Amino acid sequence: MTEPDVALTDYALTLECAVFCVLALRWKATDERVRRWWLVLFASVGLGALAGGTVHGYFLAPGTAHTILWLSTLLSLGVTSLAMWVIGSYVRLREPAAAWIRRAAVAQFVVYAAVVLFVSSRFLVAIATYLPATVFLLVVMILIYEASRARAVAYGITGLALTFVAAAVQQLRIGLHPVYFNHNALYHVIQGVALFLIFLSARWISTSPAPDRGGAIA
Repeated sequence: MTEPDVALTDYALTLECAVFCVLALRWKATDERVRRWWLVLFASVGLGALAGGTVHGYFLAPGTAHTILWLSTLLSLGVTSLAMWVIGSYVRLREPAAAWIRRAAVAQFVVYAAVVLFVSSRFLVAIATYLPATVFLLVVMILIYEASRARAVAYGITGLALTFVAAAVQQLRIGLHPVYFNHNALYHVIQGVALFLIFLSARWISTSPAPDRGGAIA
């Protein structure tokens, strides 16, 4: 295994997201669309981590397998961003504003996929696409928390904030050890904690009636 710290922490994220998806299937959701998109979010993160871990573990050298797996990782992150936009539109916006957000998110994903496939496959491209969606969902959760004061939503806000910390750690190359636990491995660990907190919030949002979430806004 080329980079065991990075690969194994990626695979841990995959396992974590798989567990989240299984548990989410058992939620008694008040809106099936919201639960379905939370499933898309966790599944896309898990698949991206699986592909990324395989790249870092076994196919770090340039080649066909490396290219396919790395592009799969980046496209999965694009799906995660799309899911964030859609979830936020469903739980906090009224139509037709919500529909416009979803259309714009789909258009953004198409552009992002084209850039990743034909222009640049740098991870920074994925981060640039992921961050606006994260900010949007963060604002939505803050609004829900102001209306509900639910502790679970506060967990989600903390989790989303941690994703910014994780991105900074990854981009600034902050690691615990240059060989045994580098910046990518630390990034994965922080993401794992963030995902757990987001999952707690996702469960509450999916199973609580809209009035408890503060209702929709235009």
